Formats: sequence, structure tokens, C-alpha cells
Amino acid sequence: MSDEGLQATEGRMSRAIEAMERDFGSIRTGRASTSLVERIQVDYYGTPTALNQLASLSVPESHTIVIQPWDRGVLGAIEKAIQRSDIGLTPNVDGTVVRLNIPPLTEDRRKDLVKLVHKRMEEAKVEIRNRRREATDEIRRRERDGELGADEARREQDRVQQLTDRWTDEVDRVGKAKEQEIMEV
Repeated sequence: MSDEGLQATEGRMSRAIEAMERDFGSIRTGRASTSLVERIQVDYYGTPTALNQLASLSVPESHTIVIQPWDRGVLGAIEKAIQRSDIGLTPNVDGTVVRLNIPPLTEDRRKDLVKLVHKRMEEAKVEIRNRRREATDEIRRRERDGELGADEARREQDRVQQLTDRWTDEVDRVGKAKEQEIMEV
């Protein structure tokens, strides 16, 4: 596999990590974070729109998220969208803003969130292994077609495996950091 092909494979593997990190942002850890709500879809005059495009999001305290819509007419729609979402928080509407109070996590809820983190880590690893399989299949095809010799194909497969190992280790590192963040009291 050429350096160009190897870089393309590495780019696809890195995107699996980026997607996992984005998903981790929506897993709450007991601290308020705007990433919990910014991708919630709100029905804005018949059009599904991301919450962060309709309002300013802020965290004035460690356990509170404040959502201040630019159009007051959308307050009810924001409230309904938050209630329909899977974040498990109840919105408090006080005329001009929506407040979300983040309760401290129980030990059982922390364990459930850690299981969710592990599930998402495994999905990222599967994605990385799929990219390895695609690259290896391409190397084998090129070997069958006579573009590569057996030794060169083996070296390229080893390079792909090294890439896979590196990105799998990165998944573990990011996942362990998120797990520690969740279990932190």
C-alpha cells in the first residue's frame, strides 16, 4: 500500500476516534456541559434545527445549563425537545431562558454510563478493524494482480497492523479518561 493509501486509512481510523469523542461529549458526568444539549433537534416552525443554532448556551454554574433563545417564541418548542430527548433532565422555563439543573450522579447511574462508554469504545474499535480489513484486502488484491511481491505485501500489512494498534490504543486512552471523569465524585 502506498504512503498515500496508508494515510487515507489512517484518516478514516482517526475519524472513528473523533466520532467516539463527540459521542462522549453527550454523556453527562455530573457536571454541566453545553455539549449535552447542543445537538438536540428542536422543531423550529416545522423545521428540525439543532438547539445551538436557535439559542445561546452557557454554563454559569457547575450544575446548571442556561439556554437563552434568540426568539422567545421558540421557548415551548425547546422545552418539548429537551423532554423528548434522552438526556434525562427536566427543563425549567422562566419567561426568557430555559434552565437545566444537573443532579449529582448516583453510583448505579455512573456504572451505567461507564457501560455506555465501553460500548461506544468497542464500536470505535470495530470501525478501526473494518478499516484495517479494507486496507489488507487492497494489499492482497494488489499482490494477486502482481503489483506487489510477497515480501512487500507482508511489510505493508505489518504497517497497517501498526496503525491499527496505535489507533486502538488511542481508543483505550480516551475511553479510560472518560471513565475516570464519570467515576469522579
